[in-house]
This record gives sequence, structure tokens and C-alpha cells, in this order.
Amino acid sequence: MGHLKKIFHRKPIYFRGSFHALCILVFIVLCFNNWSYKNVDRASLGSNYTGLKITDPTDCSGLNQHKGFENECEYLKANPQCKAGGFFYYLDFFYCDCQKFAPLAYIALAIWLATLFYLLGNTSADYFCCCLEKLSNVLRLPPTVAGVTLLPLGNGAPDVFASIAAFVGTDNADVGLNSISGGAVFITCVVVGTISLCVADLGVTIDKKCFKRDVYTFMFAVLALAVILFVGEVNVGGAIAFVSIYVVYATYVAASEFLRKKEEYAPLLPLANTSEDRLLVSETDGVPHLVKSSKVPHWMWGAHVAMYSEVFNHGLEDNPKTPWGWTDEETQSEDSGSWFSCSKLLTWLEFPLMLPRRLTIPIIDEERWSKFYAVASVTFAPLLLAFLWNRVYNGGQLGEDLIYIGSAVVGCFLGLGAFVSTKIDHPPQKMLLPWVLGGFFMSIIWFYMVANELVALLVSLGLIFRVNSAILALTVLAWGNSMGDLMSNVALAMNGADGVQIAISGCYAGPMFNTLIGLGVSMLIGSWSKRPNSYVIARDSGLLCNLGFIIIGLVWSLVVLPRNQMRPSKLLGMGLIGIYLVFLCLRIGTAVVVGSLNG
Repeated sequence: MGHLKKIFHRKPIYFRGSFHALCILVFIVLCFNNWSYKNVDRASLGSNYTGLKITDPTDCSGLNQHKGFENECEYLKANPQCKAGGFFYYLDFFYCDCQKFAPLAYIALAIWLATLFYLLGNTSADYFCCCLEKLSNVLRLPPTVAGVTLLPLGNGAPDVFASIAAFVGTDNADVGLNSISGGAVFITCVVVGTISLCVADLGVTIDKKCFKRDVYTFMFAVLALAVILFVGEVNVGGAIAFVSIYVVYATYVAASEFLRKKEEYAPLLPLANTSEDRLLVSETDGVPHLVKSSKVPHWMWGAHVAMYSEVFNHGLEDNPKTPWGWTDEETQSEDSGSWFSCSKLLTWLEFPLMLPRRLTIPIIDEERWSKFYAVASVTFAPLLLAFLWNRVYNGGQLGEDLIYIGSAVVGCFLGLGAFVSTKIDHPPQKMLLPWVLGGFFMSIIWFYMVANELVALLVSLGLIFRVNSAILALTVLAWGNSMGDLMSNVALAMNGADGVQIAISGCYAGPMFNTLIGLGVSMLIGSWSKRPNSYVIARDSGLLCNLGFIIIGLVWSLVVLPRNQMRPSKLLGMGLIGIYLVFLCLRIGTAVVVGSLNG
């Protein structure tokens, strides 16, 4: 067990610094590649070739065959609209700049993929969750209400915004659908299965009422999504009805807790019992409940993404317990010893990845307060919004300049107000809501930017590897966004009976939120943009296969757990992991066969 704790907890400082250095290096290379191609008239370069130009900017299916062209690079030059929709020209980088150095290009794109996953998780852990915590406190939301609204949004933010980016940013709905549904299969099968194998010998009992409530609601949501996919389109009313399933569920949970007339948490979401002075555990009718404190602690908001957080990692020396609830004295002694001399260097390596977000996301957390960054964030945030607006809506050079000038004026006005109204030694004590909403909104903007880039990279990788991008979303994107769930929930389960109860509940509540809210909001935005017509979703038997295996995993849990008196067993764990392996082999095998037939 001690070795498992080290695997989940330890994040060596030298590895983190090296990773950041590689991320920065790849970012510089991609920026140089973008600059070089933006300064070349690519369409004129392609006019020398006789190959047919594509007219659909999302259709690059002829890239690998490149009929009428000498190679893929010449095909891209003749078809400059063949772009995945991100900030960088990944296909040009791979086929033109690295035409003779393919292994280096693979390594660079793999590092950049890891960077984007890291930025999603770190933005959630260090910025978005902090804003949600403050918003909950400012609005004085009861912990139960926060637990079924803001808390799952903080934990599921990477999945939710990756789905929205797929539907809206790059118009690849299949990527978002496969990411969410693939992640749901992974969590309900692999994560629950791993927890069951880890605690099978402990004889822990799961609360039957809460378990069935969550599983049956999730099953109903999956069936509703299957109907939408079978129909092949969704309008605004249908999307609202789909989202309302979670609204009804959250209302029911909150109302049930209010009716108890006791200050307690329902065991709904995965939280760590690591703050004894602020969170106590009581038992009502043999069921563990988390007693409500005056506010929701910060560590709860980052439960799923604590492994990405620099705030947590830099504070371990002063905190006797880690975000997952254990102390690793060996790791602490090593970090404070031989690697202490490198801490300043590694901090500087982290700085380039942190600086753009700190300069645009207002943070008023007491431990991280900086008047300089606060003033800078409200000054530069409008400029970032202007950049994104000009990128999406081409209003001509004069229009773009006017938008930048107007944003600069607004930013200077807000910065001056922030400079006058704030103090150096502590964050503002009044008018907190505008600050919190500003941080909340700008965190969403960064989520959208990173998630949109991640989806664009996956689409490009699909073309490079000649693999359907939906399969990459089903595997790479789903696994990357689910690693936080795997590590935090398994670690929680190893802390005892209460941790097992909370972790199992979170394995169903989290994917349910991602499905109903992540996909629901994505479909709502997509259908709203297409109104009065419906948003068309391409019929894909693979998506129905995903939903079918979610149902199979849920049914297996509903059958095995009650037969074993609600105790997780090895039979439950091995069965769920076996279901996932069958699912993975079937989807990948089908994709290979279809690809060979089409190729």
C-alpha cells in the first residue's frame, strides 16, 4: 500500500521542471512555425500545382493520398484551408517543417499533447476551482447545493469544456461525444473496478440507497442520449430537456438534504477527509455523512485535479497532509534536501506557463494575493478577449484595430480602478462578486482556448496516423481527462470506509454531470447556433456502442454489489475491467477494419 501511495502522491520536483522546460521549447518551435507560415502567401504557392483544391475546410481526407501532388506538404500548400481549427498549423509542422525528421515531430506533438492536458488540469486546479470556492462563499450557497452544482463543475471542467470546444470551436461533435462517453465507460468500469480490487478484503459496505439513486439516474441519462443519437438531430427544446435531467436530480438531492433538517453532506461526490478541524464524519442510520462546516474548504474543489496543482505542490512542506489524505515523510525529506537548491530554477521554468494566465485571470485568494497581478489581470483580460474576437470574426484591419483600441481603453480604466481600490497586503474585502465573476469568466475563456487547441491537435493526429479522430477522443482524450478521477478516487478509497463510500459515489456522479451538463450544454449551444433548424449529429454506431457498454457496466454493478451485501469484491472489479477491455478491443478493432476498407 505504501508503494501505491508514493505512485499517486509523488510528483518529483526535478521531473516537473524538466517537463515544463520541454513544454516551453515545443511552444517556441510551434510559434516560430506559425510565424513563418503566416508570412508566406501559401495560396500562391499552391497555384503551381494541378491537383484539385478542396472546398470544405474540414475535409482533408485526401491528404494521405495527395493525388496530383508530389507529397503531403505540397497538398497542404495548395489547400491552405485544410486546417484543424487551432492556433497552430500542426499538419504543416509535421509534413513540411519536419518532413525529414518525423521522429522528432512525433516527440514534439506528444509533448504538446501532454502540455495541453496539463494546462487543462492545472487551470482547473489553481484557477477555476479557486473561483468556484469563492463564488460559493460569496453567494452563501449551502454545501449541499454547492456539492451538486459548483463542485462537480470544478471537478469535471476539463471534460465539459473539451466537449463544448468540440461542438462549437472545431465543429467536431463526434470528438466531444466520444470523449465524454469514453470517459464515462472508463470511470464506471476501470476506476470502479480498480477501487473494488483495492478494497475487496476490507469488507466495506456501500450505501444502497445512494448507490441506486445515482446509478438509475445515470442510466436514464444514457438512454436519453441514445435516443438523441438515434434520431440524429437535436433542437433547442431537446437540449434544454436533456440538461434539465441533471437539474431535477440536483434539486432532488438538495431537497432531500434540506428535509433532513441536519447540517450534513450526502455522500455524493468524491471528497477527501483531510481537514478534521473543518469537516467531521458522523453516522445516521449506519450511513456515513460529511458534516457541514461554515464554508466549503479549498481542497475539496481540487479533489480530482490536485495532481495538476502547483499551489498544492508548493505548499506540501507546510501542510502535514497531502490533498489525498496521507503524509509521505520520505518524499518531503527528499524535496527539502537535495533538490532544495534547484527550487528557484524550477520555479522559473514553471513561470512561462503560469504568467499568461496570472496576467488575465483575477485571483483574490488570500494565500495567492498579489496587487500587481490583480491590476494586470483586469487590464490585460479585455485585450485577450479582443484577440479571440478578432480571430473568430474577421472585420477587416480597421475593425480589428478599433476593437483592440477599445479593449485597451476599457482595460486601462479597469486597471486604474483596481489599483485605487485594492491594497498590497490583502485582497479586497468588499465588492467581491465582480472579482469572482471576472475570475470565473476568464477561467472559462482559458478552458475554451486550451480545449479547442486540444481537439484541433487530436484531429490533426487523426489525419497523421490515419485514425478516426473520434477514436483518439475515445482513448487519448478520455484517458487524459479521467486520470484525475482514477488517482484521486483510488487514493480516497485506500483511506478507509468513508473514503470508499465517497469515491464510489463520485465514480457515478462525475460522469453523470459530464454527460448531462457537458454534452447537454454543448448540444444547446450547437442547436442555438443552428436555430430554427436542428443541430445535426452524424449517426455513428460506435457512439451507440459506447452507451451500450456504459449500460452493461452499470447493470453489472447493480447485479453484483447487492448480491454481495453491497460490499465491493474482486468479482465486481475483474468483471468491470473485463467489460472495458472488451469494449476497447471492439471499438479499436472496428476502427481498424473500417479504415482498411476505406483506405
